[in-house]
Amino acid sequence: MSSNPGHNTVQSTANTPADAAESAVAHIPSTAQPAAASVPAETPELEVAPVPVDPAVDDSDASTDTQSVFTSSTASVTDSVREYREIHGRSFTQKTEYWGPNDEQQNDALDFKFQIDDFEKEWTFNENFDFIHARNLEGCIADLPGLFEQCFTYTKPGGWFEILEFDIEVRSQTLGELDEDHIFKRWHQHMLVSSTKLGKPHGNAVDRKLAKAMVNAGYVDVVERKWPIPIGPWPAKPEMKRLGICTLDFLEQSIEGFGLFLLKEILGFTYEEVQVTLAELRAALRNPKNTPLYYL
Repeated sequence: MSSNPGHNTVQSTANTPADAAESAVAHIPSTAQPAAASVPAETPELEVAPVPVDPAVDDSDASTDTQSVFTSSTASVTDSVREYREIHGRSFTQKTEYWGPNDEQQNDALDFKFQIDDFEKEWTFNENFDFIHARNLEGCIADLPGLFEQCFTYTKPGGWFEILEFDIEVRSQTLGELDEDHIFKRWHQHMLVSSTKLGKPHGNAVDRKLAKAMVNAGYVDVVERKWPIPIGPWPAKPEMKRLGICTLDFLEQSIEGFGLFLLKEILGFTYEEVQVTLAELRAALRNPKNTPLYYL
């Protein structure tokens, strides 16, 4: 999602991991008075075209395909990639034609610096920015309007603010609306309840909340895009199948980190109950008959 406090043309969010999928796009027109802009209260959710399903995929394909993708993608990564050559005291790659050095001196860019801070506290930068980018902040924001107002204050006229976020609810493309006792529904509810108790609720990526907060902060030319992200090898298109395999591998390794603190410390689960819940969720994500996906 991108927005502009000036009156430039709309900027798109290209080169995302899901460019291979068809996205839904909404454009909220600019206004002559940015501070007075607003999103209509009844703003429909973006509709996304379904991902074509591979009918040949069965339950055994998930682990096999995941193994093959990551074996082929990492087979060539060896210690040889760190064999550098020295030329007049500067280090260069050994086996490529790239001309630039790769040493610390080269990487110490004068126009780039890191600043670790709490983005929800008052911003104290000495200058405004041409471009502000944020991503993966679900469950990390206590005051969404306040954060976006600070972003607007520190965006130069004609500059851009972009945020990339995902809806944490896992859905099934082919099974329709799931029962409330389905693990996808229960996991989503656990995340919503626990993050709300923590004071930083999930759910900013649905109901056009991000777009509305942008416009209410003063931004104009707000564009929202929405992509389906498959989980597992069930899609028919090769690029979407590969994306699904990578996403499944990522989630299988990550969901304990997503849920351990929230389920145990906030909701009062025992450690054993957390592990049982995670095992049930992993099994459902691996099952291609569930055609699991989430939206970015």
